[in-house]
Amino acid sequence: MDLKHLFNNLVTAVMVIDVDLRLCYANAAAEQLLGVSSHRLTEHSLADNFQELGVSTQILSNAIRDNQGLTINTAPLVTLDNQHHTVDITLTPLEDEQGLGLLELRQVDQQRRIHQQLTLDAQQQAAQYLVRNLAHEIKNPLGGLRGAAQLLSRELHDPELNEFTDMIIEQADRLRNLVDRLLGPQKPTQHTLQNIHEVIQKVLKLVTMALPENIQFKQDYDPSIPDINMDPEQLQQAVLNIVQNAVQALEGIGGNITIKTRTQHQVTIGTQRHKIVIALSIIDNGPGIKPELMDTLFYPMVTGRAQGSGLGLSISHNFARLHGGRIDCDSKPGETEFTILLPIKTT
Repeated sequence: MDLKHLFNNLVTAVMVIDVDLRLCYANAAAEQLLGVSSHRLTEHSLADNFQELGVSTQILSNAIRDNQGLTINTAPLVTLDNQHHTVDITLTPLEDEQGLGLLELRQVDQQRRIHQQLTLDAQQQAAQYLVRNLAHEIKNPLGGLRGAAQLLSRELHDPELNEFTDMIIEQADRLRNLVDRLLGPQKPTQHTLQNIHEVIQKVLKLVTMALPENIQFKQDYDPSIPDINMDPEQLQQAVLNIVQNAVQALEGIGGNITIKTRTQHQVTIGTQRHKIVIALSIIDNGPGIKPELMDTLFYPMVTGRAQGSGLGLSISHNFARLHGGRIDCDSKPGETEFTILLPIKTT
């Protein structure tokens, strides 16, 4: 069996380094994790291929020289393109190759993210079940209230009094629309083969019509991303809700919103692992999301804005789920990034 082929199918980043921390080999997972090609990795020393690693390079060098193994758990890793990860580091000296060590970097932030996603899905399903039951209970008396207002309106001949019945009917319709949104689709609809960039462009066309002058969009697309089976209207709404949130976060202060598409490999969504997924990121440089909202961000009726309904992100999360995907969010002051992950079916 070809060992290189075997290593390239591992999820763990594997590199072979010498005492001077030059790389002799790096597998595909190492390229993916560090965001650097194998050719560049082996042309530079280990320290030149990342911004930060939670262990001194001198310690690694000494461990190889002294033929000692090394394990460090939950160490920070910052890549050259400023991606932050948490990794378990294992260094194993190669007994048959003096002066060489096998360096393994295993992402644990992905496991933590999977756990968080499963917890979020379970909690959100419970919240949605409660909200849906409540919505059903609201619809019946709401219909009766609207009908009574219509009957009363026919009996009244004073225009000033009709204004009040019209107000009742208008507000009843508004509540009915809100309830219908809460009772949105819970099953996959008919999907057709579409391009994700066409969906994004439709969203941008809608948003830019009323976009403040101090907010700019930047587009960073990977044109090689293939078409996927989707309900374009659902995904358009999912993207639109997130983009509108980004615009609202920048209102009054201005800033940039970047729409970026890339592919990611070997991504676990829920309990299923996908060879390749679309990663659609919406990034703004606004004030960020309050930390106390992060754990319940996708729950229905949760919002950080006084005028918000708390339904946009919940609906987006649900539409992503109906496509077998998920939405991740990372936020800090000056940068908020929502990433919609959608599986690409391979034959």
